[in-house]
Amino acid sequence: MSFLVRLAINAIAIWLASEWVAGIAIATGDNGNPVLVVLFVALVFTVVNAFVKPIVQLLSLPLLILTLGLFTLVINALMLLLTAWITETTGIGITVDGFWTAVWGALIISIVNFVLSAVIPSAKR
Repeated sequence: MSFLVRLAINAIAIWLASEWVAGIAIATGDNGNPVLVVLFVALVFTVVNAFVKPIVQLLSLPLLILTLGLFTLVINALMLLLTAWITETTGIGITVDGFWTAVWGALIISIVNFVLSAVIPSAKR
């Protein structure tokens, strides 16, 4: 159940980032159902954050310590770019125009994830 809550929170965060940041767009392709596309992107984003992000954080530990954790924003932007690259290969998904667009999108996704995880009790686990 916790995975589904995390997936829903990521879907809302990605949708809000695509609405608020000009360079991030949801590409529905021929599917035509943006809700399913956002859920697919959220699934890929959740899997990338679960498996790839800890490895990248471990490898960049000196930079994380040196910048007092601010390098986490760059890592989140890279995870968003990786998610965009993975989903663009399927023809549906999310498109991100560049690195700085990904930084703004990652900032919004992080803030929305923080707020929704604090509000929803089952997401705190």
